Amino acid sequence: MEKFSEMKYVRPDVASIKKQYLALIKEFSAAETFEKANETFLKSQKLMEEFVTMVVIADVRNTCDMSDKFYEEEKKYLDTQTAKLMPVMKKSMRALLKNKFRPELENLYGTHMFKDAEVSESLIKWNIIPLTIRENLLSTEYSKTAAKCSCDFRGEKCNFYGLLRHMQSTDREERREAFKAWAGLYEGIAPKLDEIYGKMIKIRCKIAKRLGFKDYTSYAYLARGRYDYDRVKTAEFREAVHKYITPLCARLYKEQAEAIGVDKLRWFDEDVIFPDGNALPQGTPDELVQKAREMYREMSPETGEFFDFMTEYEMFDFVTRENKHLGGYCTMLPKYKSPFIFSNFNGTSADIDVLTHEAGHAFQYFYASRRLPIDNIVGSTSEINEIHSMTMEHFAYPYMEKFFGENADKYRFAHFTEALKTIPYLVSVDEFQHRVYDNPKSKPADWRRFWKETEQKYMPWRSYDGNEFLEGGGFWMQKQHIFLYPFYYVDYALAQIGAFSLYRKKVEGGDAWGSYLKLCGMGGKYGYFETLEKAGIPLPLNEETVKETAEFAARQAEELKAKI
Repeated sequence: MEKFSEMKYVRPDVASIKKQYLALIKEFSAAETFEKANETFLKSQKLMEEFVTMVVIADVRNTCDMSDKFYEEEKKYLDTQTAKLMPVMKKSMRALLKNKFRPELENLYGTHMFKDAEVSESLIKWNIIPLTIRENLLSTEYSKTAAKCSCDFRGEKCNFYGLLRHMQSTDREERREAFKAWAGLYEGIAPKLDEIYGKMIKIRCKIAKRLGFKDYTSYAYLARGRYDYDRVKTAEFREAVHKYITPLCARLYKEQAEAIGVDKLRWFDEDVIFPDGNALPQGTPDELVQKAREMYREMSPETGEFFDFMTEYEMFDFVTRENKHLGGYCTMLPKYKSPFIFSNFNGTSADIDVLTHEAGHAFQYFYASRRLPIDNIVGSTSEINEIHSMTMEHFAYPYMEKFFGENADKYRFAHFTEALKTIPYLVSVDEFQHRVYDNPKSKPADWRRFWKETEQKYMPWRSYDGNEFLEGGGFWMQKQHIFLYPFYYVDYALAQIGAFSLYRKKVEGGDAWGSYLKLCGMGGKYGYFETLEKAGIPLPLNEETVKETAEFAARQAEELKAKI
């Protein structure tokens, strides 16, 4: 296997892939023995893995440098061609569901894959292909618009992430200036983002209507694989967060304001936990990677093998650059059974969060892909996938001296409380999206009102220092998930409750690592509820689970604070 930079990209011949895939579908359906059917099925999986790997390579290289015209054009081409493969995938799913050896295949690969196939097959129709292509192109337009944003700040060219670093300064005036510059960047592109989002809403609602759904939300729940619960249960979960977690966060923010000596906490103060500054990682990006390698070798044989692999083949890009896509993600190259981690280091503790959060995703894929027979069942539901990543963040606590030295306790307290304080924001995004898609004819002014009302409910402490754009409800547009991954964001809140449950087991002396490996190894063989049950994780949607989590978090926050 080559390093990522050396991997050869070849534009997929979609016409040839379609022809080969259709032939394999025919062969699969005509198979007279289970062995022959399974052999053909595996061939079709390998063919798609080759195609997906090329798509991922192009996508990663596009996000690493969005000014690269070659990969920009490849991304546009692949967005179009991938949508055109939908009818072939529909035939494949129908053949899988109707195969006479389905019981044997279900026994081997799990029933959840067949449920996914049933749903996916029902959601693929010719008449939505043009709409899907347009949605993909709008997503690319959004990403490019956000990636181009930068400004000169105190002699430094900063994008959004660069300004966030200045918003953790111990100098409040520097934080305020950076905040104004950050808000100004979003206000400057707000008309364009409003335009893009409006078009996305219309297209998504048309897709849902053409597929026979009463609204986009109903479609999105099914498309996201939410088979075990509905929007009513999600709303009940949000209310449980409002009841038990919002008051705890309000108390923590009040204590934080007192600790850093401000009369009223503004948004640009929220990330500053200590009066002398937050714990900052010590070392260059390369040095941090080497420290991470030491950590994962010490953590377990499995994680050591994983991060040695990542380092040897350079399966990550952490350095912030001009024209680089915002944010961070972990993606997969199935041909190589390899994850790839993308991020933008900015010299804050968030850099270490990436080395634990995205590495949690990457570890699960690395671990499960070597134990499960096909790539199609390596990943689980998104609510489960985020438990993989968030739990790894907490399990990394014992090794934080490597990154923060004598300030490791400060990091642990800040990270734990920040994980808790993020939950109200996560459910705010979810409720905002429900309101938007329940009112598909709403306009930008309505979106700002929806956000402002939702924000005041779940985050009553939030203040934007009189900034007219943000005080008026403009903050919603800084979350890329709203544009790119509708209704995903609440999954982080559900997963954080699950991650806290595993961390609680570790704190209380249980076999948390064994439960975590079991969770990772199961991949996507089972549905959301069944996977949680098999891993011994209480259901986050239950009000009692949220209540117990809040009580544990309150106790743990006090214990971590006492060590500082």
